[in-house]
Amino acid sequence: MLQVNNIRENKQEFIKALKKRNFEAESILEEVLQLDEKRRATQVKLDDILAESNRLSKEIGMMFKNGEHQKANLIKEKTGNLKEDSKALSEELSETVAKLETLLYTIPNVPHESVPAGTSEDDNEEIFKEGDVPVLAEGSLPHWDLAKKYDIIDFELGNKVTGAGFPVYKGKGARLQRALITYFLDKAIDAGYTEYQLPLMINEASGLGTGQLPDKEGQMYHITADDLYMIPTAEVPMTNMYRDRLLTDKDFPIASTGYTPCFRREAGSYGAHVRGLNRLHQFDKVELVRIEKPEDSYAALDNMVEHIKDILADLKLPYRILRLCGGDLGFTSALTYDFEVFSTAQDRWLEISSVSNFETFQANRLKLRYKNKEGRKELVHTLNGSALALPRVLAGILENYQTEDGIKVPDVLVPYTGFDLID
Repeated sequence: MLQVNNIRENKQEFIKALKKRNFEAESILEEVLQLDEKRRATQVKLDDILAESNRLSKEIGMMFKNGEHQKANLIKEKTGNLKEDSKALSEELSETVAKLETLLYTIPNVPHESVPAGTSEDDNEEIFKEGDVPVLAEGSLPHWDLAKKYDIIDFELGNKVTGAGFPVYKGKGARLQRALITYFLDKAIDAGYTEYQLPLMINEASGLGTGQLPDKEGQMYHITADDLYMIPTAEVPMTNMYRDRLLTDKDFPIASTGYTPCFRREAGSYGAHVRGLNRLHQFDKVELVRIEKPEDSYAALDNMVEHIKDILADLKLPYRILRLCGGDLGFTSALTYDFEVFSTAQDRWLEISSVSNFETFQANRLKLRYKNKEGRKELVHTLNGSALALPRVLAGILENYQTEDGIKVPDVLVPYTGFDLID
Protein backbone atom coordinates (compact mmCIF):
# COMPACT_ATOMS: atom_id res chain seq x y z
CA MET A 1 0.00 0.00 0.00
CA LEU A 2 1.04 3.62 -0.37
CA GLN A 3 2.91 5.36 2.44
CA VAL A 4 0.95 8.14 4.14
CA ASN A 5 3.96 10.45 4.32
CA ASN A 6 4.41 10.07 0.54
CA ILE A 7 0.73 10.86 0.00
CA ARG A 8 1.11 13.98 2.16
CA GLU A 9 4.21 15.16 0.28
CA ASN A 10 3.07 14.21 -3.25
CA LYS A 11 -0.71 14.39 -3.13
CA GLN A 12 -1.25 16.26 -6.41
CA GLU A 13 1.32 14.15 -8.26
CA PHE A 14 -0.36 10.97 -7.01
CA ILE A 15 -3.82 12.23 -8.06
CA LYS A 16 -2.49 12.93 -11.57
CA ALA A 17 -0.60 9.61 -11.83
CA LEU A 18 -3.55 7.53 -10.59
CA LYS A 19 -5.73 9.06 -13.32
CA LYS A 20 -3.69 6.90 -15.72
CA ARG A 21 -5.46 3.98 -14.04
CA ASN A 22 -8.81 5.78 -14.38
CA PHE A 23 -8.80 5.96 -10.58
CA GLU A 24 -10.19 9.18 -9.13
CA ALA A 25 -8.00 9.59 -6.08
CA GLU A 26 -8.57 13.13 -4.79
CA SER A 27 -11.35 12.45 -2.27
CA ILE A 28 -9.91 9.19 -0.96
CA LEU A 29 -6.40 10.66 -0.54
CA GLU A 30 -7.90 13.62 1.33
CA GLU A 31 -9.76 11.21 3.60
CA VAL A 32 -6.51 9.31 4.22
CA LEU A 33 -4.76 12.52 5.26
CA GLN A 34 -7.64 13.54 7.54
CA LEU A 35 -7.61 10.14 9.25
CA ASP A 36 -3.85 10.36 9.63
CA GLU A 37 -4.16 13.80 11.22
CA LYS A 38 -6.72 12.40 13.65
CA ARG A 39 -4.45 9.41 14.35
CA ARG A 40 -1.47 11.65 15.11
CA ALA A 41 -3.48 14.05 17.29
CA THR A 42 -4.98 11.14 19.25
CA GLN A 43 -1.55 9.59 19.65
CA VAL A 44 -0.17 12.86 21.07
CA LYS A 45 -3.03 13.09 23.58
CA LEU A 46 -2.56 9.47 24.59
CA ASP A 47 1.20 9.87 24.97
CA ASP A 48 0.69 12.98 27.14
CA ILE A 49 -1.81 11.17 29.39
CA LEU A 50 0.44 8.11 29.73
CA ALA A 51 3.42 10.32 30.55
CA GLU A 52 1.38 12.19 33.18
CA SER A 53 0.10 8.91 34.60
CA ASN A 54 3.65 7.54 34.86
CA ARG A 55 4.83 10.77 36.53
CA LEU A 56 2.03 10.64 39.08
CA SER A 57 2.64 6.94 39.79
CA LYS A 58 6.24 7.71 40.68
CA GLU A 59 5.08 10.65 42.81
CA ILE A 60 2.56 8.45 44.64
CA GLY A 61 5.27 5.91 45.33
CA MET A 62 7.48 8.56 46.90
CA MET A 63 4.55 9.89 49.00
CA PHE A 64 3.76 6.45 50.41
CA LYS A 65 7.44 6.00 51.11
CA ASN A 66 7.48 9.32 53.00
CA GLY A 67 4.30 8.48 54.92
CA GLU A 68 2.08 10.99 53.06
CA HIS A 69 -0.75 8.49 52.66
CA GLN A 70 -3.68 10.93 52.54
CA LYS A 71 -2.05 13.05 49.86
CA ALA A 72 -1.05 9.98 47.91
CA ASN A 73 -4.62 8.63 47.94
CA LEU A 74 -5.98 11.93 46.59
CA ILE A 75 -3.55 11.82 43.67
CA LYS A 76 -4.38 8.15 43.16
CA GLU A 77 -7.96 9.14 42.32
CA LYS A 78 -6.57 11.39 39.59
CA THR A 79 -4.56 8.51 38.07
CA GLY A 80 -7.79 6.48 37.95
CA ASN A 81 -9.38 9.18 35.83
CA LEU A 82 -6.29 9.25 33.62
CA LYS A 83 -6.54 5.47 33.09
CA GLU A 84 -10.15 5.86 31.95
CA ASP A 85 -9.11 8.63 29.58
CA SER A 86 -6.20 6.59 28.22
CA LYS A 87 -8.46 3.57 27.66
CA ALA A 88 -10.94 5.69 25.68
CA LEU A 89 -8.14 7.26 23.63
CA SER A 90 -6.55 3.85 22.97
CA GLU A 91 -9.85 2.57 21.61
CA GLU A 92 -10.29 5.69 19.49
CA LEU A 93 -6.72 5.31 18.18
CA SER A 94 -7.23 1.64 17.28
CA GLU A 95 -10.46 2.46 15.46
CA THR A 96 -8.81 5.30 13.51
CA VAL A 97 -5.79 3.16 12.56
CA ALA A 98 -8.10 0.36 11.37
CA LYS A 99 -10.13 2.78 9.23
CA LEU A 100 -6.93 4.29 7.80
CA GLU A 101 -5.46 0.90 6.97
CA THR A 102 -8.69 -0.32 5.37
CA LEU A 103 -8.79 2.78 3.20
CA LEU A 104 -5.14 2.45 2.18
CA TYR A 105 -5.78 -1.15 1.10
CA THR A 106 -8.25 0.11 -1.52
CA ILE A 107 -5.78 2.44 -3.28
CA PRO A 108 -3.75 0.92 -6.14
CA ASN A 109 -0.05 1.57 -6.68
CA VAL A 110 1.04 4.79 -8.37
CA PRO A 111 2.10 4.02 -11.97
CA HIS A 112 5.68 4.65 -13.06
CA GLU A 113 6.10 7.76 -15.21
CA SER A 114 6.68 5.58 -18.32
CA VAL A 115 3.25 3.89 -18.01
CA PRO A 116 0.95 5.09 -20.81
CA ALA A 117 -2.57 6.23 -20.04
CA GLY A 118 -5.33 3.96 -21.30
CA THR A 119 -8.51 2.14 -20.42
CA SER A 120 -7.91 -1.44 -21.59
CA GLU A 121 -5.44 -3.90 -23.14
CA ASP A 122 -6.07 -2.19 -26.49
CA ASP A 123 -4.03 0.77 -25.21
CA ASN A 124 -0.93 -1.24 -24.25
CA GLU A 125 2.28 -0.27 -26.06
CA GLU A 126 4.22 -2.83 -28.08
CA ILE A 127 7.90 -2.13 -27.39
CA PHE A 128 9.61 -5.22 -28.84
CA LYS A 129 8.91 -8.07 -31.26
CA GLU A 130 11.08 -10.97 -32.33
CA GLY A 131 10.81 -14.22 -34.27
CA ASP A 132 9.22 -15.21 -37.54
CA VAL A 133 5.74 -16.66 -37.47
CA PRO A 134 5.97 -20.12 -39.07
CA VAL A 135 3.85 -20.87 -42.13
CA LEU A 136 1.80 -23.93 -41.26
CA ALA A 137 0.45 -26.45 -43.71
CA GLU A 138 -3.19 -26.28 -44.70
CA GLY A 139 -5.38 -28.00 -42.13
CA SER A 140 -3.12 -27.21 -39.18
CA LEU A 141 -4.85 -27.63 -35.84
CA PRO A 142 -5.21 -25.62 -32.60
CA HIS A 143 -3.55 -27.17 -29.58
CA TRP A 144 -6.74 -28.68 -28.09
CA ASP A 145 -7.22 -30.75 -31.26
CA LEU A 146 -3.53 -31.67 -31.35
CA ALA A 147 -3.72 -32.76 -27.71
CA LYS A 148 -6.55 -35.15 -28.58
CA LYS A 149 -4.95 -36.35 -31.81
CA TYR A 150 -1.69 -37.33 -30.12
CA ASP A 151 -3.31 -38.30 -26.77
CA ILE A 152 -1.10 -36.01 -24.67
CA ILE A 153 -3.64 -33.88 -22.75
CA ASP A 154 -7.08 -35.08 -21.69
CA PHE A 155 -9.43 -32.19 -20.96
CA GLU A 156 -12.51 -34.42 -20.59
CA LEU A 157 -10.81 -36.61 -18.00
CA GLY A 158 -9.80 -33.56 -15.96
CA ASN A 159 -13.39 -32.36 -16.14
CA LYS A 160 -14.56 -35.76 -14.87
CA VAL A 161 -12.09 -35.90 -11.99
CA THR A 162 -12.39 -32.25 -10.89
CA GLY A 163 -14.08 -29.89 -13.32
CA ALA A 164 -13.42 -27.58 -16.26
CA GLY A 165 -10.01 -25.92 -16.19
CA PHE A 166 -8.13 -28.87 -14.64
CA PRO A 167 -6.50 -30.79 -17.55
CA VAL A 168 -4.75 -34.15 -17.24
CA TYR A 169 -1.35 -34.35 -18.98
CA LYS A 170 -0.34 -37.81 -20.09
CA GLY A 171 2.51 -39.64 -21.83
CA LYS A 172 4.69 -37.36 -23.89
CA GLY A 173 2.50 -34.41 -22.87
CA ALA A 174 3.37 -34.93 -19.20
CA ARG A 175 7.04 -35.43 -20.07
CA LEU A 176 7.12 -32.25 -22.16
CA GLN A 177 5.48 -30.36 -19.28
CA ARG A 178 8.09 -31.70 -16.85
CA ALA A 179 10.88 -30.85 -19.30
CA LEU A 180 9.72 -27.24 -19.53
CA ILE A 181 9.60 -26.89 -15.73
CA THR A 182 13.11 -28.29 -15.30
CA TYR A 183 14.51 -26.22 -18.17
CA PHE A 184 12.99 -23.00 -16.78
CA LEU A 185 14.40 -23.73 -13.31
CA ASP A 186 17.85 -24.54 -14.71
CA LYS A 187 17.88 -21.25 -16.63
CA ALA A 188 16.96 -19.35 -13.47
CA ILE A 189 19.59 -21.12 -11.35
CA ASP A 190 22.25 -20.45 -14.01
CA ALA A 191 21.23 -16.77 -13.87
CA GLY A 192 21.90 -16.64 -10.11
CA TYR A 193 18.45 -17.34 -8.66
CA THR A 194 18.09 -19.56 -5.58
CA GLU A 195 15.48 -22.30 -5.98
CA TYR A 196 12.77 -22.87 -3.37
CA GLN A 197 10.04 -25.45 -2.95
CA LEU A 198 7.11 -23.57 -1.47
CA PRO A 199 3.79 -24.18 0.31
CA LEU A 200 0.78 -24.24 -2.00
CA MET A 201 -1.42 -22.63 0.67
CA ILE A 202 -1.00 -19.26 2.37
CA ASN A 203 -2.55 -17.51 5.34
CA GLU A 204 -4.42 -14.21 5.18
CA ALA A 205 -1.37 -12.18 6.29
CA SER A 206 0.57 -13.45 3.26
CA GLY A 207 -2.27 -12.55 0.90
CA LEU A 208 -2.44 -9.06 2.38
CA GLY A 209 1.35 -8.73 2.26
CA THR A 210 1.66 -9.06 -1.51
CA GLY A 211 -1.68 -7.42 -2.32
CA GLN A 212 -3.82 -10.34 -3.47
CA LEU A 213 -6.09 -9.60 -0.52
CA PRO A 214 -8.45 -7.88 -0.39
CA ASP A 215 -8.17 -6.93 -4.10
CA LYS A 216 -8.44 -10.42 -5.64
CA GLU A 217 -10.21 -12.36 -2.92
CA GLY A 218 -12.89 -13.53 -5.34
CA GLN A 219 -10.29 -15.09 -7.63
CA MET A 220 -8.65 -17.20 -4.90
CA TYR A 221 -9.66 -20.62 -3.62
CA HIS A 222 -10.39 -20.23 0.10
CA ILE A 223 -10.21 -23.20 2.45
CA THR A 224 -12.66 -21.88 5.02
CA ALA A 225 -12.14 -24.57 7.70
CA ASP A 226 -8.49 -23.56 8.08
CA ASP A 227 -8.75 -19.97 6.77
CA LEU A 228 -6.07 -20.68 4.18
CA TYR A 229 -5.90 -19.77 0.49
CA MET A 230 -4.54 -21.77 -2.44
CA ILE A 231 -1.73 -19.77 -4.02
CA PRO A 232 -2.53 -17.88 -7.25
CA THR A 233 1.22 -17.68 -7.96
CA ALA A 234 4.50 -18.63 -6.28
CA GLU A 235 5.16 -14.89 -5.91
CA VAL A 236 3.00 -14.86 -2.79
CA PRO A 237 4.81 -17.39 -0.56
CA MET A 238 8.20 -16.53 -2.07
CA THR A 239 7.93 -12.80 -1.31
CA ASN A 240 6.33 -13.41 2.09
CA MET A 241 9.42 -15.35 3.19
CA TYR A 242 10.83 -11.87 3.83
CA ARG A 243 7.81 -10.39 5.62
CA ASP A 244 8.76 -8.44 8.80
CA ARG A 245 12.47 -8.53 7.92
CA LEU A 246 15.14 -5.87 8.31
CA LEU A 247 17.82 -6.48 5.68
CA THR A 248 21.36 -5.15 5.42
CA ASP A 249 23.57 -4.28 2.45
CA LYS A 250 25.17 -7.72 2.44
CA ASP A 251 21.77 -9.38 1.84
CA PHE A 252 21.42 -7.90 -1.66
CA PRO A 253 20.66 -8.81 -4.34
CA ILE A 254 17.94 -11.31 -3.40
CA ALA A 255 16.90 -13.44 -6.37
CA SER A 256 14.53 -16.39 -5.80
CA THR A 257 12.86 -18.87 -8.10
CA GLY A 258 10.42 -21.72 -7.63
CA TYR A 259 8.04 -24.00 -9.46
CA THR A 260 4.48 -24.43 -8.18
CA PRO A 261 1.06 -25.28 -9.44
CA CYS A 262 -1.11 -22.14 -9.32
CA PHE A 263 -4.83 -21.92 -8.60
CA ARG A 264 -7.23 -19.26 -9.85
CA ARG A 265 -11.01 -19.13 -10.00
CA GLU A 266 -11.08 -16.47 -12.72
CA ALA A 267 -11.62 -18.90 -15.62
CA GLY A 268 -15.25 -19.39 -16.46
CA SER A 269 -16.18 -17.60 -19.69
CA TYR A 270 -16.62 -19.48 -22.95
CA GLY A 271 -15.19 -19.30 -26.46
CA ALA A 272 -11.95 -20.06 -28.29
CA HIS A 273 -10.03 -17.44 -26.30
CA VAL A 274 -10.40 -19.55 -23.13
CA ARG A 275 -10.49 -22.99 -24.77
CA GLY A 276 -7.96 -25.72 -24.07
CA LEU A 277 -4.86 -24.41 -22.29
CA ASN A 278 -5.67 -20.74 -22.91
CA ARG A 279 -7.14 -20.25 -19.43
CA LEU A 280 -7.17 -22.72 -16.56
CA HIS A 281 -8.10 -22.98 -12.89
CA GLN A 282 -4.90 -24.92 -12.15
CA PHE A 283 -1.67 -24.42 -14.08
CA ASP A 284 2.08 -24.77 -13.61
CA LYS A 285 4.46 -21.85 -13.44
CA VAL A 286 8.09 -21.08 -12.66
CA GLU A 287 8.31 -17.73 -10.89
CA LEU A 288 11.10 -15.22 -10.37
CA VAL A 289 11.13 -12.86 -7.37
CA ARG A 290 13.69 -10.17 -6.67
CA ILE A 291 14.12 -7.90 -3.67
CA GLU A 292 16.30 -4.89 -4.37
CA LYS A 293 17.42 -1.57 -3.00
CA PRO A 294 15.34 1.19 -4.65
CA GLU A 295 18.23 2.51 -6.72
CA ASP A 296 18.83 -0.94 -8.26
CA SER A 297 15.28 -2.12 -8.93
CA TYR A 298 14.78 -0.87 -12.49
CA ALA A 299 18.09 -2.34 -13.61
CA ALA A 300 16.88 -5.60 -12.03
CA LEU A 301 13.59 -5.31 -13.95
CA ASP A 302 15.51 -4.92 -17.22
CA ASN A 303 17.59 -7.96 -16.27
CA MET A 304 14.42 -10.03 -15.74
CA VAL A 305 13.09 -8.94 -19.13
CA GLU A 306 16.33 -10.03 -20.81
CA HIS A 307 16.18 -13.36 -18.97
CA ILE A 308 12.75 -14.15 -20.42
CA LYS A 309 13.77 -12.95 -23.87
CA ASP A 310 16.65 -15.43 -23.73
CA ILE A 311 14.29 -18.31 -22.87
CA LEU A 312 11.95 -17.48 -25.75
CA ALA A 313 14.90 -17.19 -28.14
CA ASP A 314 16.00 -20.69 -27.01
CA LEU A 315 12.49 -22.02 -27.66
CA LYS A 316 12.39 -20.23 -31.03
CA LEU A 317 8.88 -18.94 -30.43
CA PRO A 318 7.72 -15.67 -32.03
CA TYR A 319 6.90 -13.19 -29.29
CA ARG A 320 6.36 -9.55 -28.45
CA ILE A 321 6.67 -7.38 -25.33
CA LEU A 322 4.00 -4.90 -24.25
CA ARG A 323 4.24 -2.09 -21.74
CA LEU A 324 0.89 -2.17 -19.96
CA CYS A 325 -1.19 0.99 -19.90
CA GLY A 326 -2.70 2.36 -16.69
CA GLY A 327 -6.08 0.74 -17.34
CA ASP A 328 -4.56 -2.75 -17.71
CA LEU A 329 -1.95 -2.45 -14.96
CA GLY A 330 -2.25 -4.79 -11.98
CA PHE A 331 -3.38 -3.30 -8.65
CA THR A 332 0.05 -3.63 -6.97
CA SER A 333 2.32 -2.85 -9.93
CA ALA A 334 4.12 0.38 -10.75
CA LEU A 335 5.30 -0.92 -14.15
CA THR A 336 4.55 -4.19 -15.95
CA TYR A 337 5.84 -5.73 -19.17
CA ASP A 338 3.74 -8.52 -20.68
CA PHE A 339 5.28 -11.15 -22.96
CA GLU A 340 3.01 -12.68 -25.57
CA VAL A 341 3.69 -15.67 -27.81
CA PHE A 342 2.06 -15.83 -31.22
CA SER A 343 -0.17 -18.87 -31.66
CA THR A 344 -0.12 -19.56 -35.38
CA ALA A 345 -3.00 -22.06 -35.38
CA GLN A 346 -5.22 -19.68 -33.37
CA ASP A 347 -3.90 -16.61 -35.20
CA ARG A 348 -3.64 -14.63 -31.98
CA TRP A 349 -1.23 -13.51 -29.29
CA LEU A 350 -1.20 -15.41 -25.98
CA GLU A 351 0.14 -13.82 -22.79
CA ILE A 352 2.80 -16.07 -21.27
CA SER A 353 4.57 -13.81 -18.77
CA SER A 354 4.22 -10.60 -16.78
CA VAL A 355 7.27 -8.91 -15.28
CA SER A 356 6.56 -6.19 -12.73
CA ASN A 357 8.22 -3.74 -10.39
CA PHE A 358 6.06 -3.00 -7.35
CA GLU A 359 8.52 -0.45 -5.93
CA THR A 360 7.70 -0.02 -2.20
CA PHE A 361 3.99 -0.93 -2.50
CA GLN A 362 4.32 -4.54 -1.32
CA ALA A 363 7.25 -3.81 1.00
CA ASN A 364 5.12 -1.33 2.97
CA ARG A 365 2.48 -4.02 3.55
CA LEU A 366 5.15 -6.61 4.31
CA LYS A 367 7.11 -4.30 6.65
CA LEU A 368 10.15 -5.32 4.63
CA ARG A 369 12.96 -2.82 5.09
CA TYR A 370 16.72 -2.52 4.97
CA LYS A 371 19.26 -0.42 6.83
CA ASN A 372 20.97 1.86 4.31
CA LYS A 373 24.56 3.10 4.47
CA GLU A 374 23.52 6.08 6.60
CA GLY A 375 21.92 3.69 9.11
CA ARG A 376 18.34 4.72 8.24
CA LYS A 377 15.63 2.11 7.78
CA GLU A 378 14.17 2.25 4.29
CA LEU A 379 11.59 0.20 2.39
CA VAL A 380 12.95 -2.10 -0.32
CA HIS A 381 11.57 -2.60 -3.83
CA THR A 382 10.00 -5.96 -4.77
CA LEU A 383 9.74 -7.41 -8.29
CA ASN A 384 8.36 -10.57 -9.80
CA GLY A 385 8.00 -12.27 -13.15
CA SER A 386 6.72 -15.49 -14.69
CA ALA A 387 9.56 -17.40 -16.31
CA LEU A 388 7.40 -18.92 -17.47
CA ALA A 389 3.71 -19.84 -17.14
CA LEU A 390 3.48 -23.20 -18.84
CA PRO A 391 0.01 -23.64 -20.40
CA ARG A 392 0.30 -21.04 -23.14
CA VAL A 393 3.98 -21.78 -23.76
CA LEU A 394 3.00 -25.40 -24.26
CA ALA A 395 0.10 -24.32 -26.50
CA GLY A 396 2.50 -22.21 -28.57
CA ILE A 397 4.95 -25.11 -28.95
CA LEU A 398 2.25 -27.60 -29.96
CA GLU A 399 0.75 -25.27 -32.55
CA ASN A 400 3.88 -23.65 -33.98
CA TYR A 401 5.93 -26.85 -34.11
CA GLN A 402 3.30 -29.09 -35.71
CA THR A 403 4.23 -30.87 -38.94
CA GLU A 404 2.65 -33.55 -41.08
CA ASP A 405 4.76 -36.14 -39.23
CA GLY A 406 3.95 -34.94 -35.72
CA ILE A 407 4.93 -32.18 -33.32
CA LYS A 408 8.63 -31.40 -33.22
CA VAL A 409 10.21 -30.70 -29.83
CA PRO A 410 12.31 -27.51 -29.60
CA ASP A 411 16.01 -28.46 -29.76
CA VAL A 412 16.74 -26.96 -26.34
CA LEU A 413 14.19 -29.30 -24.71
CA VAL A 414 15.29 -32.58 -26.33
CA PRO A 415 17.91 -33.31 -23.62
CA TYR A 416 15.12 -32.92 -21.05
CA THR A 417 12.42 -34.92 -22.85
CA GLY A 418 14.51 -37.72 -24.31
CA PHE A 419 12.53 -37.52 -27.57
CA ASP A 420 12.37 -35.04 -30.43
CA LEU A 421 8.95 -35.75 -31.88
CA ILE A 422 5.43 -36.27 -30.58
CA ASP A 423 3.72 -38.63 -32.98
